[in-house]
Amino acid sequence: MNGILNLHKPVGPTSFDMVRRVKQLTGVKRVGHGGTLDPRASGVLPVLLGQATRVSDFLLSASKAYRAVVRLGIATDTYDSEGKIVSEADPSGVTREQAIAALDRFRGLIPQTPPMYSALKHRGKRLYQLARAGVEVERKPRSVHVYDIRLTEWAPPRLTIEVECGRGTYIRSLAHDLGIALGCGAHLEALTRLRVGPFSLVQALTTEELLDAVHGEYLPERIYAMDWVMLHLPAAILSAEEEQAVRFGQALSYDGDASEAQGSLPVRAYGQAGDLIGLLQLDQDHGGLHPVTVFPAPEA
Repeated sequence: MNGILNLHKPVGPTSFDMVRRVKQLTGVKRVGHGGTLDPRASGVLPVLLGQATRVSDFLLSASKAYRAVVRLGIATDTYDSEGKIVSEADPSGVTREQAIAALDRFRGLIPQTPPMYSALKHRGKRLYQLARAGVEVERKPRSVHVYDIRLTEWAPPRLTIEVECGRGTYIRSLAHDLGIALGCGAHLEALTRLRVGPFSLVQALTTEELLDAVHGEYLPERIYAMDWVMLHLPAAILSAEEEQAVRFGQALSYDGDASEAQGSLPVRAYGQAGDLIGLLQLDQDHGGLHPVTVFPAPEA
């Protein structure tokens, strides 16, 4: 079984808990996910089955959308409601207009310092492991892309925002930094992931719907083909000879202008039967389209 399940992870289980559950229900041995959600967060969790685990990078690098509830007036060491309170201030003087103006500062390509309570590594150890041991290390700001950020609900001391962002963006850090910008401190109180690439919360399967699909034996109808995450790439249909060459890792000739194809996207390669053969990339130095990923031939 190869493909992608669009699941709605509830608050409580970890992303790997969901992966283990899918393994148990489907019997598929090779299962992964397309981007971790914290246990206290809910929302879209793409779960990759079989050969689809090899396209995880497309989901990890895809844009994502979130709905976040931010609590003004209280800052914590984890930047969320699970952490230890490190400062408190009266946020009653903050107006809706000030909040909107502050949010505008976080739109575009911005520097962001990752939280100490994160899975990033420092000298071989996870930052959250160091933080739990009482060790804080300097973290260099990283550039992250916030495509859009907007206020959707104003109910002080809480506000709700929706964020569309690129890879590596920490919504907890956005909440923390927003509190600094408003001068009262803040932390992330609740988080829902609304979208990962082409997968949205509207179509996501709840745990109950997943169980119904398994027991009703219609789960395959709810599995997306693994090329669903790469439909933005150009596609080519190979001849039988070309398909055989690609499966053996051989390059295909390219008759176009290599200079025009500089930095070109990979090409989705399909066989005569319509099955996905692999991904091909133009080699600027040696010419030709070289296989960068090759998928096994489908079983008869």
